[in-house]
Amino acid sequence: MRVKANGININYQIDGPEGAPWLAFSNSLATNLSMWDEQVAALKKSFRILRYDQRGHGGTEATDGRYNFDLLVADVAALFDALSIKRAHFAGISMGGMTALAFAQRHPQRVDRLIPCDCGPASSPASAQQWEERIAIAEKQGMEPLVDATARRWFPPEFIEAHPDVFQRACEMIRKTPVKGFIGCAGALANYDLRPELAGIKAPTLLIVGTKDATVPGIKAINAAVPGSKVAELEGAGHLSNLEQPANFTRALQDFLAAH
Repeated sequence: MRVKANGININYQIDGPEGAPWLAFSNSLATNLSMWDEQVAALKKSFRILRYDQRGHGGTEATDGRYNFDLLVADVAALFDALSIKRAHFAGISMGGMTALAFAQRHPQRVDRLIPCDCGPASSPASAQQWEERIAIAEKQGMEPLVDATARRWFPPEFIEAHPDVFQRACEMIRKTPVKGFIGCAGALANYDLRPELAGIKAPTLLIVGTKDATVPGIKAINAAVPGSKVAELEGAGHLSNLEQPANFTRALQDFLAAH
């Protein structure tokens, strides 16, 4: 399904019964809403689930130039408005996790429970430089040279060996990401800082992270800053922990959403 929101056509999918509590999922860079298939299959009896493709990803329109999290958050707010969603639980991974945090900062009244996963609170000079290098490759050569290296950063080597199908699925999502969308969102990741407003987040917050992911220090920093937040560590998982350990990821999410 597509809807015009914040000036672009946004691709989205809704599963689950009408009248159930809303649960929104936001995808990571160079993926699309299908990354949440396993979670939706497990949770769609209990929740009305909204998945959408971030700007420039999947079936959502790609605009020129670099994006920032203000823009990505405005996309979500406009999508919620277009679909008459007043309030939702909000989960996101990597870039989607930062989007979830930023959305909770800007629109606290619209977030019930917050689940940012495998993400960090701010860019650093080192990470900014890495993004600039990847942006330069995408501009000159397209997505293909980034496919293998990106997917190998996402998963530990032993997982890739044991689950080549998941690795190939991830490679295909990267390969199909529009160059404009990758450059736009990589630009947002190269230059952001959510730290000043983390202490103001009031929504009950669960941070999910794979223990082999480079974002572990970032997750710990967010945990220290967001009052009352909790961390669920998925032992041995890498960056896209929901694809790598779908059952454990979904259980952590389910337990958190069921808690009172």
